Amino acid sequence: MPQEGALLESRTLRFEHVGRVDALDKIKSLAMLPDGVHVRTEDVARYFEVSTGVVRQMTARHRAELAENGMRVLRGSDLRRFHSDMVSLWGAEAGESYPQAATQLTLYTRRAVLNIAMLLRDSDIARCVRTYLLDAEDDLRRGYVDLDRRVTDVEACLGGVGVALQELGPVLNRMSYRLDSLDRRLEATNRVVGAISNRLSEMSADINRVDARVDEVVHQLRDLRRGRKRR
Repeated sequence: MPQEGALLESRTLRFEHVGRVDALDKIKSLAMLPDGVHVRTEDVARYFEVSTGVVRQMTARHRAELAENGMRVLRGSDLRRFHSDMVSLWGAEAGESYPQAATQLTLYTRRAVLNIAMLLRDSDIARCVRTYLLDAEDDLRRGYVDLDRRVTDVEACLGGVGVALQELGPVLNRMSYRLDSLDRRLEATNRVVGAISNRLSEMSADINRVDARVDEVVHQLRDLRRGRKRR
């Protein structure tokens, strides 16, 4: 796991962690402006329990890096528009007077505040944030190692299944051959049964014809008997 000092010295390493803004609230609640997006210099100082001068010095030394993570300075019309928006939100939520900057206002996003946490040396809160980030990274790394081990175990199991399937191959082939043979025998049996059924139908027709012929002969014999009695 990287040492805490590595975050202080490596911009690349800070960039890898700057999206983990959840770390701020894990250590301490960060009071946001009414828009829920920005904080001022004094809010940042209050969070890290340092003076506003320390935050301003940090901002001056790392302005480009912090600007990449959302820090900006408002002046002129942009400042007036922002104040107007904040006054309406502030009044609606708290009913208090919103403190307005006279000529300019530096605003920080949560990413920028986290960036400061990885730069600020003389703050116990900043150290706690850095420690949380690195511990969380270490936990994540261990989780990946454990996941990789489980995937390896699954692959080993699947390899065993593959061997078992190869061994079952000849058995399955024999079973398939026997099933095909049974299908052929069943088909032949069906043909025999069909032929017997046809033959039985023909025999039934023959029997019906014989019955009809017998009835006809019986009628003829009766007629002959009646004729003899009349004579």
